[in-house]
Amino acid sequence: MPKIVVLTGAGISAESGISTFRDAGGLWEGHKVEDVATPEAWHRQPEIVLEFYNERRKQLLNVSPNKAHLDLATLDKDHDVVIITQNVDDLHERAGSKNVFHLHGELLKARSTGRDDLIYDCRANIHLGDLCEKGFQLRPHIVWFGEMVPMLEKAIKEMTDAQIVLVIGSSMQVYPAASLVAYAPQHAEIYYIDPNPQINYELSRRPGLKVLPKLASAGVAEIISELSKREK
Repeated sequence: MPKIVVLTGAGISAESGISTFRDAGGLWEGHKVEDVATPEAWHRQPEIVLEFYNERRKQLLNVSPNKAHLDLATLDKDHDVVIITQNVDDLHERAGSKNVFHLHGELLKARSTGRDDLIYDCRANIHLGDLCEKGFQLRPHIVWFGEMVPMLEKAIKEMTDAQIVLVIGSSMQVYPAASLVAYAPQHAEIYYIDPNPQINYELSRRPGLKVLPKLASAGVAEIISELSKREK
């Protein structure tokens, strides 16, 4: 049973109707990223940051996994599959994938500003004055630009024994996530699915890289078909 590590980015969720800031001239739902996705923004204007993520949470609860999410979940039946996602939505889990690492946090969770280990399920709005059990303000459980990525070491470990790596819907321009393919074994097969693929340094050093310039749903279906034929 080959181990498949899947690195997903905003492009896979775009087909479910979730906007990506890189496709909108550097804006995310009309906001500059530095105004809603940095620690500095949180300290400067916490009300605006909270409202921004409250709206994103509402949007997420009104969309569904698309064909790419669902097809990836079917791989769990016959393969050892690990999904490492840069996305903060729960669409992989809703589709049925069991082993999902969220590098950049989770929109449907809240975290204490004073205790990083206090994390709560959250499907409602977060407001100023909403406190954790220790009396600290709650914030979105999101890894903002400039913050440490707590799940990075675990993601690297998963990548080190991958036999097949699928990179899906990622711009491959946001680090450290974009560097993960460098940790895959040299014999690993690497597939990159994106309608506008951008070959970064790490991908450029993989001579066996296979690029599929397609939407996530079409590219994932093609790879699953190829794997199915190979295993017959």
